[in-house]
Amino acid sequence: MATVLMCRRFPRLSRVTAFSTTAKRKAKRGSSKSKEKRDKPGAANTGTESGATIQLLKPQDYRVLYNPAAYAKGRAGSQQHVGRDGSQALGDTFTGPGTTRAPQTFPTAPSRALPPVRNALPKPKSNTPLGQTVLATLYKEEAEKAKWEVHDSKEDPRLFQKGRPEYRSLSCDGAEPAQPLPAEEGDSILQSVAGCEGSPGALTDYFRKLSRLPAERRAALASDPRFGALCHRAVTAVGLFSTPDLIQILKACVPLAVPASHPLLDACEAEFCRRAWDMGLEQLLLVADCWRCLERSVPSYLGILFSYANLHWKDLTLPQFVQLLYIVGEGRRSPADLAQKVESTILKHLDAFTLEELGAICLGLFKSLSGMSERVLRRIADRVSLHMEDMSTYALVNVLKMLRYTRMDHVPLMRELGKVIPARIPTTNIQGIMHITLTYSSLHFFDEGVLAAVATSLPSKVSYCRSKDAAKFLWSFGCLDYEPPNEEEFYSSLIKQLHAKLHEFSKFPEHLLTALLGLAFVKRFPEELIDFALREEFVQKTRGSKYELNKDLFTLGRSVEIECPTYQGSRLPPQLCQEFTEMVSSFAEQEIYVRPEIVEATSLLESMLGGPEYVKNHMILPHTRSSDLEVRLATDGHPIPFNFKDPVAAEKLKDVGVNLTDDLISQLIKGRAHSQSPTEVGSEAGIPRQERGDAAATPCLGGALTAGAKSQAEPKAGLWQPRELRLALQVSNRNHFCYGSKRLLGLHCLKRRQLRLLGYVVVEIPFWEWFPLLKRTRSEKLSYLHYKVFCPTLLTRAG
Repeated sequence: MATVLMCRRFPRLSRVTAFSTTAKRKAKRGSSKSKEKRDKPGAANTGTESGATIQLLKPQDYRVLYNPAAYAKGRAGSQQHVGRDGSQALGDTFTGPGTTRAPQTFPTAPSRALPPVRNALPKPKSNTPLGQTVLATLYKEEAEKAKWEVHDSKEDPRLFQKGRPEYRSLSCDGAEPAQPLPAEEGDSILQSVAGCEGSPGALTDYFRKLSRLPAERRAALASDPRFGALCHRAVTAVGLFSTPDLIQILKACVPLAVPASHPLLDACEAEFCRRAWDMGLEQLLLVADCWRCLERSVPSYLGILFSYANLHWKDLTLPQFVQLLYIVGEGRRSPADLAQKVESTILKHLDAFTLEELGAICLGLFKSLSGMSERVLRRIADRVSLHMEDMSTYALVNVLKMLRYTRMDHVPLMRELGKVIPARIPTTNIQGIMHITLTYSSLHFFDEGVLAAVATSLPSKVSYCRSKDAAKFLWSFGCLDYEPPNEEEFYSSLIKQLHAKLHEFSKFPEHLLTALLGLAFVKRFPEELIDFALREEFVQKTRGSKYELNKDLFTLGRSVEIECPTYQGSRLPPQLCQEFTEMVSSFAEQEIYVRPEIVEATSLLESMLGGPEYVKNHMILPHTRSSDLEVRLATDGHPIPFNFKDPVAAEKLKDVGVNLTDDLISQLIKGRAHSQSPTEVGSEAGIPRQERGDAAATPCLGGALTAGAKSQAEPKAGLWQPRELRLALQVSNRNHFCYGSKRLLGLHCLKRRQLRLLGYVVVEIPFWEWFPLLKRTRSEKLSYLHYKVFCPTLLTRAG
């Protein structure tokens, strides 16, 4: 392939630092040598922090909630399984098949991510910002490079068939013939076709011999009228062929590359459907494999095959069972009445399957959206974790897809994967790498070794990325809040690929939002791409999409307003933001505010501070889809009433407060069993608060919170009092963090960062401290919350 040198202006990126120096930020992200080192997935964390602690290894009711909005619904045909590829929503509530509802924030829209912004460059309003010449060059280059990837993935799904000789009679071998026929003999055959009618047996022999011609000669047959005449005679005589002869003709069509819509294949399909109930299971599976190799959709034939297999289930041999599940996956559909039989058969033959066959089984069930019970999948994962080094990467990735699909954690497999997979990354094709990375983010497992290996390998392979692949990489790294050592090269290469694939986003808008949100999680905002995503034309495409993308648009639009004050590009219309806010607020009132751990904290804070006027359970940032307990303190440490639903009451209670006497403090801390120093409130204590005067006291940038002020009825809603300290208490749960660790996921890092930008002090009430306390005495809970609210460090700041 000729080398093409291209010169293209790369869009300027702006990096938002959000009140933290680069050094602080890097330290916070935690290299393995840092004091604030993040826990590895699966590692127990039994620190001696204040409050009760719990074992973090494999939490008992831990559930990864998996429902990115853009991938909530299945697609038809070959797109059906895309929904399962979607990275996991970071939201806190999702009720899916086989999952119990767990405490979670409002479901985050699809897996998404973004890069940086600053002064926006002039932006063309056309739908194709990239020059046509550059696009044409990229198309050529990518088409050439993609050949290797496509070829590689076409071969891999059939690797399991090499493990047993029985598959030779069940599958169509697409390899070159061992003894090719001389080209001259092909001309002789075609000449003889023109001279005589030929019996069905002779016609079968002609097809068999022509399929053995050299590849270049076979390619020329499509335009040869003599070959067309041969096909026409076969169509005319299709009912006269014996079943073995008809199968031979269909097999010959594979190396002859007969188009899927060819009349000969139409006639063959109709005839096989007519004869199916008189054929054997071996023949039925072979014909189904031929259709797959010819890339022809045959739903009627597959329906008959599945009904036949259901009636003869006890007669299935192990290879026939695996081949059947392979066909099920390639057909993207599975009869519901086979599900229970499939699982019992898997358990029956579990120890006899090869590792490649286990991979084929998982892929077939994944592609057909059939799923698998946790009991069966855990048995498969147990075996794979013990023999992973002997398994091909392709088969291993198929098992990971099922783990992701069923949202099942399997710590031994993930640990072993972390040892085996980094060395394989350089030789794995881009889609395989994407699925590996997506598995880690979907299951919320953080493994720096795997992610660093992916980041190192990706820039040299980025031209193979589809828009979907680039989006999932950005989402996965953003979801896990990880920026690799080569972060600039890693992100710039993916952002460049997003520009190259910009033409695809009109058809797949969900992928652009996925990418931009993932980048936003790690404080990167590419202005030109954001401007494109927030234009009215693109927003209309998302609104008309079969996926629910509103929440993604809302998160992206508000994040840009808060973190990119100099951004001059397109923005979401205020009425849309109001609509999205009302949608999120309605959900929160039914699902989030009523959770026991939040209700208990709210009630105790009201009791401690003097009434419901002193604490508000709401979403300060509706676009982050999780609740906050807001408390306001004066410079002398007194709580300030602000949560008024009645304007008259607001005036009456304006100056009411609670005097913190020695007796009250003594009562609050009485009964505390142990003197425990609280966990640090994070780095917020060291972040300077923005001073605002009365004239410009709105705690938002670009109106970031005005749309969410619906429930605030107090006078001067949202205004800061002089030297007022606003606390945003975060009652977190397990699904805000990476599995088995205290590492916050990207969405929740974004939320805390934006709260600080708006002048709030973020106070953590982490689940590993608060959940155990829910079972303790009232005085212990009050004592804990008192220290969180009246932390000496915070009071020093307020003074």
